[in-house]
Amino acid sequence: MIRTVDSPSHVSAPVLAAYSYCETVTGQQARNFAYGIRLLPTPKRRAMSALYAFSRRVDDIGDGDLADGVKLKRLEDTRALLARVREDQVEEDDTDPVAVALAHAARAFPIPLGGLDELIDGVQMDVRGETYETWDDLKVYCRCVAGAIGRLSLGVFGTEPGARGAERAPEYADTLGLALQLTNILRDVREDAAGGRTYLPADDLAKFGCSAGFDGPTPPEGSDFAGLVHFEVRRARALFAEGYRLLPMLDRRSGACVAAMAGIYRRLLDRIERDPEAVLRGRVSLPGREKAYVAVRGLSGLDARHVTRHVSPRSVRRRP
Repeated sequence: MIRTVDSPSHVSAPVLAAYSYCETVTGQQARNFAYGIRLLPTPKRRAMSALYAFSRRVDDIGDGDLADGVKLKRLEDTRALLARVREDQVEEDDTDPVAVALAHAARAFPIPLGGLDELIDGVQMDVRGETYETWDDLKVYCRCVAGAIGRLSLGVFGTEPGARGAERAPEYADTLGLALQLTNILRDVREDAAGGRTYLPADDLAKFGCSAGFDGPTPPEGSDFAGLVHFEVRRARALFAEGYRLLPMLDRRSGACVAAMAGIYRRLLDRIERDPEAVLRGRVSLPGREKAYVAVRGLSGLDARHVTRHVSPRSVRRRP
């Protein structure tokens, strides 16, 4: 069982200001993520915003216009900052609000900060321009940039006392992260191509005649682009189905947060499946009212109850 540590009732003014900064960053930069974490109690919401703000900093380095060598240096500087957080060397009056908030969150919750090292590893893979021949290769990247975030988040959420199969909660959190990342990859396929990045496995692209890439609003001539998208959608759905086993292990509000975030991405996946070429024409997104419905559904516990009904005792045992 993964427990959370009770946050102290009093939070100093500098730490509150640091958290406020992180929540502003989250609200401005990650609307889907922000929609989910607003369902959490205040200490957990603040901790999640600190995790996001640090992750956003890492991602922004990788996505910026600096020379690759400068990016790699800044990523290592960020890793050094993380080491200071891990070693509890960040004071409340430090000038970096993200470091202050993350340090406080790490003292309040058993957050596995090594997951942020994995995120830095994943962004370094981006900077080096790595490509992926197979799904197994891509999974390594996805576990760094998304599976690790799932495990970090679980450190904040904790699991319910006595939750059956809770020893596998980190595995399910990791798998749910993979599902979200694969959905992101499908949604952003043209945007990534414009930036010179290809994430979908090369063998999948070849199988469906898409090795030429995606540099316009229409698929490569003679390709089966719809077949490629449907193939990856099925893979993502299988990951969602496995990752959703986490929900019954969480308390109501943590489960609602996860169900809301995952639900938004599952609905994105539905839209992509219905119109595969939409991802080549622009960014697929959900309207606010649909996100609100997903959040209400998560808060009601419908998704967690659905998973509970469909998970047998055998399915939560560790695989041999």
